[in-house]
Amino acid sequence: MFLSIFEIFKVGVGPSSSHTMGPMTAAGMFLETLQEHRIKPAGLGCSLHGSLAFTGKGHATDRAVILGLAGFTPLDYDPERAEQTLSDIQATGQITPPGLPVLSFAPSQDLVFDYDKVLPLHANGMILSAYDSDWNLYAQEVYYSTGGGFVMTAAEMADNDVVAEEPSAPYPFRTSAEMLEMARKSGKSIAQMKRANELHHMGQGALKAGLARVWQVMNTCIDLGLETGGVLPGGLEFRRRAKGIHEALQRERGQNLSAPHSINDWISVYAMAVNEVNAAGGQVVTAPTNGASGVVPATLRYYLDHVPGARADRIEDFLLTAAAIGGLIKANASISGAEVGCQGEIGSAAAMAAAGLCAVLGGNAAQIENAAEIALEHHLGMTCDPVKGLVQAPCIERNGLGAIKAVAAASLALRGDGAHLVSLDACVETMRQTGRDMDSRYKETSQGGLAVNVPEC
Repeated sequence: MFLSIFEIFKVGVGPSSSHTMGPMTAAGMFLETLQEHRIKPAGLGCSLHGSLAFTGKGHATDRAVILGLAGFTPLDYDPERAEQTLSDIQATGQITPPGLPVLSFAPSQDLVFDYDKVLPLHANGMILSAYDSDWNLYAQEVYYSTGGGFVMTAAEMADNDVVAEEPSAPYPFRTSAEMLEMARKSGKSIAQMKRANELHHMGQGALKAGLARVWQVMNTCIDLGLETGGVLPGGLEFRRRAKGIHEALQRERGQNLSAPHSINDWISVYAMAVNEVNAAGGQVVTAPTNGASGVVPATLRYYLDHVPGARADRIEDFLLTAAAIGGLIKANASISGAEVGCQGEIGSAAAMAAAGLCAVLGGNAAQIENAAEIALEHHLGMTCDPVKGLVQAPCIERNGLGAIKAVAAASLALRGDGAHLVSLDACVETMRQTGRDMDSRYKETSQGGLAVNVPEC
């Protein structure tokens, strides 16, 4: 299966790609199945399992499922219409999916958080069911939300063979070693190869417009986060910090008071701004997930606003290079916090951002691969332990530090010639093994780590 840049970078809604966007998408897929088979049930039901159960409330998974069954999608999510729809469903115990009659669906009864049963193929499992008028099972499907908004049925999971680039594409690399060899033989950059592979599936105009849209949403998200104060929803009373930090940085710069290390604060504040918007349920771009959505935009904004000689016409190369690395990690390990911990989210995002920055700063293919490896290597073993199941602590600051590491990794790689001891492939495989061995308490269940040691939890 070819992974397009627009599968790595999806425009969607917060707070979580795996726990919000994925379940909403799965609900829509179930509706399509009912319509395709001309199934007209009398009622619907859903059970959430594993991490979707344990942190589903904090990630708004229940809301996402209900809205997905009502016909909402992450791409065209309308907050005001969503609130009215949720209110109506709660009040009436009925739901009207597009293309189907009015159905019985009382969220308090028909949407179950099953904390005891973990489905076998992934930690993010859910079962959607349709019933007849006597509440006999009419149709049922098992879905898995595998991270970054990706959703697969149980049958698809059992037969999954994800490759980074389609074999029929011009440059079908599945590993970083193959990517480097193709770059060497072709004389092309990673961005050029990724672009050629994308153009195998779409026209030049569609690719250009899609890339512009991705950056526009990312950049708008940064600006919105920098302008918005207050407290984030969810019960932690978590104060938004990006606005205040940004205002202080602007004052210091205007008075020529900034210390050299304050550049780290600029990088961090861009990332934190994005993740504060995400935590509030705003529009973001998966990069490769919502929980890690601040790292890539912050690194690219750092390049554009703070690096002498930065050029806006290199944005596409940055994003294409980052997506190539994200595709390799998705294909050979995971980007799901519920599967491998936060190393799969922030670690992957930092690797992508480091590669993109290295590319636009003039790095060759070997240096870019080295940058990605450095960034990922120094996130290995990172757990996912969100306090109260919310994508707030430690997630928001973690994006800031991930972006700082990405910049440092790109800089280190550019100081070398690309030769290094640990390959990106070895690092990705290590992440996969580490995630496999990691205790489930530290994989987005909020049953260990900070989630049980912070009093607010």
